[in-house]
Amino acid sequence: MAGHGFHVHGPHDHEVEHAAHSNDQFSSKIAVMTAIMATVGALLGYEGGATQNSAAMLKNSAAINKTEASNRWSHYQAKSNKQNLAELALLLPTIDVEKYKTEIDRYKTEKEQIKKEAEAFELRVVELEKASDAALHQHHRWAQAMTAIQIAISLAAIALLTKKKWLEYTSYTVAAAGMGIATLAWMHI
Repeated sequence: MAGHGFHVHGPHDHEVEHAAHSNDQFSSKIAVMTAIMATVGALLGYEGGATQNSAAMLKNSAAINKTEASNRWSHYQAKSNKQNLAELALLLPTIDVEKYKTEIDRYKTEKEQIKKEAEAFELRVVELEKASDAALHQHHRWAQAMTAIQIAISLAAIALLTKKKWLEYTSYTVAAAGMGIATLAWMHI
């Protein structure tokens, strides 16, 4: 143990370190592959975290746009109420008919603009939610790849401790599967 901090090592860590200092080809090969798999795993973990954050930010933007659309629709409804009141005022005796007809026309024009804005925000919400779902799917792929790499590292450690060749090959197979899943994530599949 070093002079600073607290270090906990598993049995496989000791074996990996021991293998690095011996001439045992089996152990040396697994030690190198474990180090490579750990490095790849760290990269996959980074990508998984990045896509998860991206999905969350997109979902947040969708919620903000949904609120803006709702605000626009509320504004549209307020203009509709004012237009309805102006139309009702036309029925009252001794009123300035032209004044209220002008107001009605103004409200109709303002409502059209507000409606376009609200619909644009709603379209943006749909786009952002689709992008968020795609990013979350990609995150799941990265997480699956990372899990496969972690399992491969564990299998390599068990192979190192037991000196079982079939476990070594199983470890490599699971690592290859993890890389295949990572390729799917990279390709957005």
